[in-house]
Amino acid sequence: MVRLLKYLKPYWRMAVLAPLCMLVEVSCDLIQPAMMSKIVDQGVAQGDLALVMRLGLQMLGVALVGLLGGWGCTAASSIASMNFGADLRTALYRKVQEFSFANLDQFKTETLITRLTNDVMQVQHLVLMSLRMMVRAPLLCVGSMVMVYVINIKLALILAVALPLLFLTVTLIIRKGFPLFQRVQEKLDKVNGVMRENLSGVRVVKAFVRAAYEKRRFAKANNELIEVNLKASRLMILMRPVMMTIMNLCVLAVLWFGGWQVEQGSIMVGELIALINYFSRILFSFMMVTFMLLGMSRAKVSADRINEVLSAQVAITDAPEASAVPIRHGSVRFEQVSFRYQGSGKEEALKQINLKVDPGQVVGILGATGSGKSTLVHLIPRLYDPTAGRILLDGRDLRSIQLSTIRAAVSIVLQDTILFSGSIKENIRWGKAEATDEEVVAAAQAAQAHDFIMRLPEGYEPQLGQRGVNLSGGQKQRLAIARAIIKKPKVLILDDCTSAVDLKTEYLIQRALKDLMKEATCFIIAQRVSAVLDADQIIILDGGRIVGHGKHEELLRSNPIYQEIYYSQLEKEGVVNG
Repeated sequence: MVRLLKYLKPYWRMAVLAPLCMLVEVSCDLIQPAMMSKIVDQGVAQGDLALVMRLGLQMLGVALVGLLGGWGCTAASSIASMNFGADLRTALYRKVQEFSFANLDQFKTETLITRLTNDVMQVQHLVLMSLRMMVRAPLLCVGSMVMVYVINIKLALILAVALPLLFLTVTLIIRKGFPLFQRVQEKLDKVNGVMRENLSGVRVVKAFVRAAYEKRRFAKANNELIEVNLKASRLMILMRPVMMTIMNLCVLAVLWFGGWQVEQGSIMVGELIALINYFSRILFSFMMVTFMLLGMSRAKVSADRINEVLSAQVAITDAPEASAVPIRHGSVRFEQVSFRYQGSGKEEALKQINLKVDPGQVVGILGATGSGKSTLVHLIPRLYDPTAGRILLDGRDLRSIQLSTIRAAVSIVLQDTILFSGSIKENIRWGKAEATDEEVVAAAQAAQAHDFIMRLPEGYEPQLGQRGVNLSGGQKQRLAIARAIIKKPKVLILDDCTSAVDLKTEYLIQRALKDLMKEATCFIIAQRVSAVLDADQIIILDGGRIVGHGKHEELLRSNPIYQEIYYSQLEKEGVVNG
């Protein structure tokens, strides 16, 4: 938790003002029982109504000052804690944006959502309560204890019995509660995970009539969260009656022994009333501290989870001497490249890949599912780093080039087409924020998207639903292609991005790209061999290795795997002999 306090530093004035205002409120609270004692012993007992009125007005004034102090503390602590939470959430979000794919493989989406929302709220609430209760409770407790010792040291001995009992109770409850709070956050992660999967895949759920199954799955995760929450709540419920019992016994002891001292004449009635007030304040402040400690134990779990993200080593960063010289040609070379995903044991996704691609060449990549096609192209923009070997871009090792420089020169269209809320024009401009309307239209035309866009009532301006839900799969793929080509990259990667379009549209896209991207090196991952027939190079991957490399005619003569792919797909379409 201490590591997160740096996010409170910009608001130190409010963080200091809050305790100072609380000091004013506590001082006023401590003065009032003493003033009440004088009213009873000197005013009421002696019939001095003038004294009663004067002290009564003074008490009212003190109460108003205390009210202002409390208001100031609440306002200052709220400003400090909310800004602290906002800055912490921003820092977490920025850290996630820096993550490489390897980091995102480590932290699941649902747990990142929980950490950005619920965990930040837990820590923010702790800061708020710390600036209020954690200041008020110790000051009130210490001040009240001083006043008790000043009024009657004998009755103060009751505290010597009560406070150790309270401390023991709190210690036992917190030790039992901490692991429960850890489990609460983990179960919340699970609920978020189930909910996210269900909402993002709701159409699949309905299509396969799996709503009942998903309801049971959510109910299971939700019930597990409820069960752990109830266990944690039982501790809170148990603590209150235990502490109230100890408090009431203390007050009873004060009345018993204090009443006896009043009869003996060693203490006055007003002083006894003041003692009861101070005892109540001591025990109430101790209860506040106890609840705060429980809150701290829960917030510590959240703080640890937040720190886990903030302290995570970003897997891919710029080297200190990384060059910002722009990529000018787009030649790509793999030299003995191997790659292994984290947590996959010794199994390598890619094994000793050697490949040379000259600027402007088109490379087709074929292979069975899981053969390493996507992994291969993900290494080019450094979404991952190879575990062995190196990749050269324009003859320069990728690790010697700044990430921003690499990614400014590389465009990639991923298998899973992601569009963002906003207009079609805004989505295409994701590739080039300063693109003109003419450039947007040109990119859409090359991607064969312009015609269907113009058939929409508002053309390029309609707002897309979440993830482009109001478009078909093929339409989304074409917009993703337009977004990739609008910045005229030196390297263009198309990862099976025409799987949802028909053969005619695919052919038109390829022809348009060939004319538009003459100066770009292009990698095309395809399931249909027709998409790569005219490629300058075709590579076939199997088990992470290149098992075929050459042009179409060469592979068709000599490579059994390519022959099998070719004849199984194109012979049926009547293309083999035509």
